[in-house]
Amino acid sequence: MNNRWRTIDIVIASVVAVAFGVIFWAWGLLYNGPADAIPLPGRAVLYGVWLVPAVLGALIVRKPGAAFYTLSLASLVSVAIGVSWGWTIAVQGPLEALGAEVVFAAFAYKIYRLPVALLAGAMAGVVAAVYDVFVWYPDTSWATFRLPYVLITAASSLVIAGLGSVLLTRALAQTGVLDRFPAGRSRALV
Repeated sequence: MNNRWRTIDIVIASVVAVAFGVIFWAWGLLYNGPADAIPLPGRAVLYGVWLVPAVLGALIVRKPGAAFYTLSLASLVSVAIGVSWGWTIAVQGPLEALGAEVVFAAFAYKIYRLPVALLAGAMAGVVAAVYDVFVWYPDTSWATFRLPYVLITAASSLVIAGLGSVLLTRALAQTGVLDRFPAGRSRALV
């Protein structure tokens, strides 16, 4: 397997990242708007959307650093547009991406099937939630807030970022848009 990034890898990962950077901005409006009616830690069921680019980028590009690059760039785009959390997302995004990247690295960047994607999504969710409980919710109880928040975020990320990315990759592969990528050539294996 050639781990060297091609120009098309950079372009597609960047397109996914920019698209999700805009989605992050809109999702933040929902999360801090109508969804604010759902009390925390329950609102964490929506969290997985912010981690999709890490898993999706890795499933499409299938090269070392794809999860990190895609989510980090998406985070920077959302910061540039103006998310309510400001510059902290420029730090948090890459940290979350490392959670997913570590999972793909553990499988030597060779296995991109559903269980690995689910694990990558969940791991990114754990990293995201741990960051949140120490940075945003430092005075909360582990028993009544932090642990439920971490578990709900991990479950949300497993389903939305993990399974959702697999389904998005399959849908994109069916259109033929991924034919120049292993994800498009191994449609049944994604």
